[in-house]
Amino acid sequence: MSNDIVRFMDQNKITLATIGGHGFGAKVATATAINHMNRFTGVMALDGGPIDHRYYESYQELAQYIQDVRNIGIEKYNASDVIKKIHERVPHPKWRSIIL
Repeated sequence: MSNDIVRFMDQNKITLATIGGHGFGAKVATATAINHMNRFTGVMALDGGPIDHRYYESYQELAQYIQDVRNIGIEKYNASDVIKKIHERVPHPKWRSIIL
């Protein structure tokens, strides 16, 4: 399904997009953005439902990064400092691109 989305984007000359999905579509949207992170500016995942065991470790990793970012206290910093702090706390580029 992820490849179908990217193929649709290619056929319609869409180079960059924000992707979203509901239910199972939330999982497809997240997987698509992770596997093609240079094509997406963000993911909107609504009611993704129970986590499938195949995605559990990735989910745990992302959840930890999200918690780390929440603990930054962004209200105390300007935008460029927040970006620096996210780069420090989220070393993996795929997760960092989704969070940013």
